[in-house]
Amino acid sequence: MHRRTLIASSTMLALATSLAAVAQTPVPGQIADPQNTIFLDLRQGRVVIKLLPDVAPQHVERIKTLARQGFYDGTPFHRVIEGFMAQGGDPTGTGGGGSKLPNLPPEFSQRHFVRGVCGMARTADPGSANSQFFIMFAPAPSLDGKYTIWGMVTSGMEYVDQIKRGEGGSGMVSDPDRIIHMRVAADVK
Repeated sequence: MHRRTLIASSTMLALATSLAAVAQTPVPGQIADPQNTIFLDLRQGRVVIKLLPDVAPQHVERIKTLARQGFYDGTPFHRVIEGFMAQGGDPTGTGGGGSKLPNLPPEFSQRHFVRGVCGMARTADPGSANSQFFIMFAPAPSLDGKYTIWGMVTSGMEYVDQIKRGEGGSGMVSDPDRIIHMRVAADVK
C-alpha cells in the first residue's frame, strides 16, 4: 500500500508541476502578434517562439503552414548537441526527412545565431531547407549568414534546455524527446 501511495504522490507532483508550468505560459490573448507566434509544446512545458516574417518571409510561412497541418506533432528532436543546438522537424527521425512541400531558397540575414534563435536546417545546398529546424543553446557565429533565421524563443527556453541530448559528435538521439504540438498562437483557443 505504501508503494502505491508513493507512486500516486509522485504522479500528482508531476501533474501539478506541469499544470503550474502551463499556467505561467502565455496564452493567445496575451500575445502581441498571435499570427506570428508559435506555441511549441514539449513534455517539459510550452516554448513560445516569435516569428520573424520581416527577416525570412518564406521560411516563416512554411513553419506556419506545416504547424497548421499538424506536421510537427509527434516529430522527434533527433539531433541534439550540448552547448550548440536541438534539431527537429524530421518525421523520420533520421535527419534525412522532410515535408512533401518543395525546398526553400535561402533567406540569409545579418542577424546572429545566439541563444534562443530558431534557424532552418539544410544540407550543403543552401536551397535545401524544407521542414527541419533547430533552436540554439548558445551563440554560434560560424552559422551567421549561412543559415536562415526565422524565429526567436521569447519564453520557455528552460524547457528547450531540458531536451534529451544525443551521443557523440553526431548528436543523434537514440530515444528522443518529441514535439507534442506545434501551433500558430492565433489558432489556439
